[in-house]
Amino acid sequence: MSDIDQLKNKLARGEISRREFISRMAALGLATTTAGALWSGPALAAQKKGGHFRVGKGHGSTTDNLDPGNWENGFTISMGFAFHGYLTEIGKDGSVQSGVAESWESSPDAAIWALKLRKGITFHNGKPVTSADVIASINYHRGEDSTSAAGPLVADIKNLKADGADTVVFTLEGGNADFPFALSDYHMPVMPAKGDSVDWESGIGCGVYRLDEFKPGIGAKLSRNADHWANDRGFFDSIEMLALTDPNARTTALLTDDVDAIDRVDLKTVAMLKRKAGHTVHSVAGTQHYTFAMSCNQKPYDDVNVRLALKHAVNRQELVDKILLGYGVVGNDHPIGPGQRFFNKDLPQTPYDPDKAKFYLKKSGLDSLEVSLSAADAAFAGAVDAAVLFQNSASKAGIKLNVLREPNDGYWADVWMKKPFSAVYWSGRPTEDSMFSTAFKSGVAWNDTFWSNKRFDELLLKARAELEESKRREMYYEMQRLVNQDGGLIAPMFASYVFATSNKIDHGGAFGSNWDMDGERWAERWSFA
Repeated sequence: MSDIDQLKNKLARGEISRREFISRMAALGLATTTAGALWSGPALAAQKKGGHFRVGKGHGSTTDNLDPGNWENGFTISMGFAFHGYLTEIGKDGSVQSGVAESWESSPDAAIWALKLRKGITFHNGKPVTSADVIASINYHRGEDSTSAAGPLVADIKNLKADGADTVVFTLEGGNADFPFALSDYHMPVMPAKGDSVDWESGIGCGVYRLDEFKPGIGAKLSRNADHWANDRGFFDSIEMLALTDPNARTTALLTDDVDAIDRVDLKTVAMLKRKAGHTVHSVAGTQHYTFAMSCNQKPYDDVNVRLALKHAVNRQELVDKILLGYGVVGNDHPIGPGQRFFNKDLPQTPYDPDKAKFYLKKSGLDSLEVSLSAADAAFAGAVDAAVLFQNSASKAGIKLNVLREPNDGYWADVWMKKPFSAVYWSGRPTEDSMFSTAFKSGVAWNDTFWSNKRFDELLLKARAELEESKRREMYYEMQRLVNQDGGLIAPMFASYVFATSNKIDHGGAFGSNWDMDGERWAERWSFA
């Protein structure tokens, strides 16, 4: 069955929307007029344009800025998706779809990729988007001087050149079957070229909204870009984003209709929100995982036996029951979710076993252990309570866990990757390669466990270039096992995305699950009903 026939069947079964069908046809190199001609169903009900949308985000810090290379929270991610354009995008079904690049093709070994840019796209200041802007935007994340968290995703780009004004050719060090996925990363928008770099300070993008105001740690205001290339997205006239890191403040704002939607719903208030007329609570399973990161470059976490002792000292099911209230599943100390393509279903689950924890302590030469764990609700809702539960379960293994309650503001700048043992949330990534490359490869900027494993690094490169799926699976299985048994990551739970909206909001169909709140694409996908 051809790719076109498969897409047509998915469309007929309702597994993808017409918008997604047209976008994916374009990604296959077919014009949207051709894709539209293949549609034989009823016309889509157009979403209504207009209105002022207000959202309360459980993220945001006074240390935030407009440099996408260092964005690390849901506020800046969703704001970036709203006012920036990206070469590729992740659709609601998890597939890679066209964005600023309308199509792409690769060499047989997936080492050379040519991306064709849409014609007629302009930045918010009227300047046309060209291949020069794309090259400058990608190069911003490359090189030894770059501090961008996207550095690992572009590290294997050997050469980058323009083939005319609307085509960019990437030559990689080796094959990368997932390269179009990597280009969708939220750190890598297409920005205006400026001198030898890019202009990120001005907040000028080519996205569906214009950024009118940004106050770090407080909020942002955006307005619809009437010149955007796509007519089937960006329905609100204007958007107001509020940084509400306190769960009670977010809940109150929704209940009093001061905002139309909130993310990171306090799970203890879900029942109350469900009883409140005019609001709906949504739960979406995805790749989001809550972790405790141990710095493997600092004592006592530089001893793998200490790491294993702590991994056996946490009661994962208790955390899922009491922190997630059932809105999630037990994790197994690696970042790949149960729904992902190469999830290692054969890896034995690390159990809560105080005796096993004591065994590993003795192997490290210790009869007991005292460590401090930093946590704040900025890490994830209920992080402090989760740390206290960890403290209680660890005590049965002879481990004294001191819980340090850290301030919410500045947590990501002052605590994460600064303190040797801290609570963290990760929304995951659409592919195994992007997740492992971003946070587990030796020496990368966001390796928050400071873990280094030569075998893991070798497998990462081999798996990326391997085009035979069974061989890739074997390698990703082994990589998950290495992180589980040797790494500094304690990942006790995968949390569903739980957010709430006013019933005035039309979501345009099913939700994306690659990030919170519809893949953090709510700004362009939602509208007023």
